[in-house]
Amino acid sequence: MKRHTFEPGKLVAALAVLAAALLYGMDAAGEWEIPVFVLVPVICGGLCVAAVVSGVAYGLRHRSRGTGRAPSGGDGPAPE
Repeated sequence: MKRHTFEPGKLVAALAVLAAALLYGMDAAGEWEIPVFVLVPVICGGLCVAAVVSGVAYGLRHRSRGTGRAPSGGDGPAPE
């Protein structure tokens, strides 16, 4: 089986959706009284945090990989 890269943004998004599902389920079971407007910030906030985590992971992944090109500058030999 081909291995895939770890994507922490997807993990954070899934945890936010699971938290909203837990809140919704506990409200439906009558255990907790959760106002409906609480679920929107949980989902939106979780997706925003997931986007930030994905961006940071993307930046770190591409920063550590490098570009493989020589630095552009006047350090090399002059063209003939």
